[in-house]
Amino acid sequence: MSARSGAARGVAFALPEKRAARRGFDAAAATFDDARFVHDETRARLLARLDLVRLAPRTVVDLGCATGRGARALAERYPGARVVAVDSSARMLRAARGPDAPFEAIGGDAEQLPLRDGAAQLVLANLTLPWCDPRALFAQAARVLAPGGLLLFATLGPDSLQEVRRAWSGIDAQIHVHAAVDMHDLGDLALAAGLAEPVIDVDRLEVTYARLDDLIRDLRACGAMNVAAGRRRGLTGGNRWRAFERRLHEQRRDGRFAVTMELVLGQAWGAGAASKRGGAPGEVAVPVERIRRRT
Repeated sequence: MSARSGAARGVAFALPEKRAARRGFDAAAATFDDARFVHDETRARLLARLDLVRLAPRTVVDLGCATGRGARALAERYPGARVVAVDSSARMLRAARGPDAPFEAIGGDAEQLPLRDGAAQLVLANLTLPWCDPRALFAQAARVLAPGGLLLFATLGPDSLQEVRRAWSGIDAQIHVHAAVDMHDLGDLALAAGLAEPVIDVDRLEVTYARLDDLIRDLRACGAMNVAAGRRRGLTGGNRWRAFERRLHEQRRDGRFAVTMELVLGQAWGAGAASKRGGAPGEVAVPVERIRRRT
């Protein structure tokens, strides 16, 4: 859950508040690997796509590397490549490095990458988009990809944690679940950023819990707590929290309640790929209001 609010108060979305998100990931560095099952699932699906493309990258970037699982997998797949793991969390980077890390680990913001233009042939962004402005991340990927380079990305769609949103509805009007971008709009944003031929798929993963405490533990362990700019800054009152818990448990089946993760997985090519195929990326205007919460 996360966010930075739009310019107008009436805009019903929020992007991540960067400092708060970084603090959350710093705090989660020691526990991230205990609750990374969604990250593992999306990363495995992204890496499987590499079996379908002919790519011999010299430089590979794991963008938003967390504890470095993706960077290690990429180094194993491409032993001759330079693998660069990038994250804005200093503690995540320390956890990623280790004494035997087969990659470089550097600090950097996904919206302002410390890499030169055309430096990479492959960029992996596994569940990094939920914490960024997607327009900025796509623009940076387009900049650092060499002609014919490939971006693989996974994010969460607007239906993620819909059960949590539903349980809070009617209790208060605060932001409790992060904003997200619809898969069709992600394709438009990728094109507008200068990437080519985006292909985006969506799937759903249902995770069940016996207790609310277990859900909160997993979210906190992987740094996925609410850092929305429009979130309530003070403590949630006991009465509201108990009402939320009751409404969440009303959705129980066989003694457990479920939460949905809408998995959005995509790929897009560097601009050079478009010229090889005989066309330039399309020019698309996508209003920022499209970044929204689905009701």
